[in-house]
Amino acid sequence: MITYIKGNITHKSPTYVVVEAGGIGYHINISLHTYALIEKLETVKILIHQHIKEDSHTLYGFSESIERNLFRHLISVSGVGPSTAQLMLSSMTPDEMRVSIIGEDVTALKRIKGIGAKTAQRIILDLKDKLLKDGGEEGLSGHVTQADNTVREEALSALVALQFNRIHAQKALNKVLKAQTGITQVENLIKLALKELS
Repeated sequence: MITYIKGNITHKSPTYVVVEAGGIGYHINISLHTYALIEKLETVKILIHQHIKEDSHTLYGFSESIERNLFRHLISVSGVGPSTAQLMLSSMTPDEMRVSIIGEDVTALKRIKGIGAKTAQRIILDLKDKLLKDGGEEGLSGHVTQADNTVREEALSALVALQFNRIHAQKALNKVLKAQTGITQVENLIKLALKELS
């Protein structure tokens, strides 16, 4: 199973990229959210979900683990395939999607092409508890730049590795980032979050 691909972007469009790694060009389907984050990059490390069927092996790529996790949750819902999940994540940011599911906002989900009331209700029913377990409302990072998000994700991984509860760690990070914008050093963010957690 491919976890990520790192290499040069040889073709880029809002729905897919071609990344060359080890002399092989990989066709990777992406959402508009990921496209916006990698649009100006020439080399990329893109997280992969490999979808295997009898007649095809399709790669879906994500610039953030939060989006890949959400994609995997979405395709676990009956009636939601990878193409639909990709479209959903092109219609909303991962944070907006999580807010809609946790907030049981059927109307917001129905605005997405191909999502009817029944599918929207099934997504909410199947995923609301899973998303709350994943960090839920405390995991919603708001509108942050890719740099902020990378620093935040690295800090969160470090805090979880240090045996802190994931939700408490997310809460502390959100509090620090809300109070102080422009933190670019992971170590600084971790130190400030540790003060909140102590």
